[in-house]
Amino acid sequence: MASNVGIKYGSVSITGNFRDNNEDNFHIDEQERFFLVADGMGGQSAGEKASELAVELISEKLRQLVNFDSDALEEIVGAIDRAVEHANSEIMALGELEPSYKNMGTTITFIVAANGSFYVGGVGDSRTYLLRDGDLQQLTEDHSLTQALVKAGTISKEEASTHRYKNVLYRYLGSKDGGSGTESQKVQPQSGDRYMLCSDGVYDGANDRVIKEVLSEVNDPQEAAEALVKAAEQGGSKDNITCVVVDVL
Repeated sequence: MASNVGIKYGSVSITGNFRDNNEDNFHIDEQERFFLVADGMGGQSAGEKASELAVELISEKLRQLVNFDSDALEEIVGAIDRAVEHANSEIMALGELEPSYKNMGTTITFIVAANGSFYVGGVGDSRTYLLRDGDLQQLTEDHSLTQALVKAGTISKEEASTHRYKNVLYRYLGSKDGGSGTESQKVQPQSGDRYMLCSDGVYDGANDRVIKEVLSEVNDPQEAAEALVKAAEQGGSKDNITCVVVDVL
């Protein structure tokens, strides 16, 4: 990979107990330069198509646009934003052309590794977390109505978890605001870090305490991803469940 960071990872994506098809998609670059998780919406095959397009188009553009040897923050974040903006406009265009894909959309969350740094961001409510020195931190912010209400101080974080608008997104790929930036932040990976990218199916069934417990206790990243998906399923997740665990060696 294009940096001196050693990585080991694991991944799982399942349909879950409540859906007929899996509208989640994920992609891991062969050279471990980027990790993507997307959660499609739009019913029937539309959500599946949207998330598939997102990981395909963003991957393609990241390979073209990102200088993985650079450490220039603005340059790399700009390239990531352009890759996501491209996917957003393509998803919107197909949604307008093809009646069965009308109003389709998808979330995206990612880690892009360049020159020893990680760039983490997303659009929608798929999340990336970091477990470092026993502390779990959510690195991305949900673009959901409930999160907006939490930020405004209208409701508490506890109320948000059962709020009726918790799955209503005001930004996602396939919407006019979907291409207006990914809020990427630069993180310096440290040996022992564990990152977790997931669709909302994970935290729908596993709260922060459970996520932290599993990520702390299960050593192998593939086994940790499997254990998290299982915990979310047993915790009553009503969605597709996708989880990618990335360990920094």
